[in-house]
Amino acid sequence: MSTAPVFSEVQKINPSAIIELFTLKLDNSLHGATTTYRFHSGSNLNANGEIVWAGDSYLRFPIEATGFAYQRGQIPRPKLVVSNALGTISAILLTVNQTTTGNDLTGATVTRIRTMARFLDAVNFPGSSNPLGTPDPTAEFKRQIYVIDRKSAENRDVVEFELAGAIDMAGVRAPKRQCTRALFPSIGTFNQ
Repeated sequence: MSTAPVFSEVQKINPSAIIELFTLKLDNSLHGATTTYRFHSGSNLNANGEIVWAGDSYLRFPIEATGFAYQRGQIPRPKLVVSNALGTISAILLTVNQTTTGNDLTGATVTRIRTMARFLDAVNFPGSSNPLGTPDPTAEFKRQIYVIDRKSAENRDVVEFELAGAIDMAGVRAPKRQCTRALFPSIGTFNQ
């Protein structure tokens, strides 16, 4: 991963578009599979609707991702609203629920990848030539990796997930032990 080409592109007078890609990776111990789903919410100049980046195909899928901004003193808790019009997400949920009882996708890893259109693979463009620049599979913003905390809504139109940072999950302690005032009595003296 290299952020220098991306930041250089963003600072141009007329930069190319920011492309937002998502991966959903299941955990074998939680979901009974290690399947990785790749999708994007934008469009492609080719008729197939897929975006190919770094050799991986990302399916076009209506998705709305919000809440990635860092607030002062708080870890972001993004929301992911995914279209369920074709029943694709419900089908994934049913497959997971057959292997685990009621676990849904809790614990699955969601990665938000952002790059620029000029760095996409050439197969995305007519004539298999990127008119915006040279493809670079390493040029991307810093990846944002979250874990699905819970499914907050599911109906025939959409499925909504709440995401959390790996250390922001309920019941997770860092560094796997609880720090209390009894263990560190000198901490209390700083507040006086």
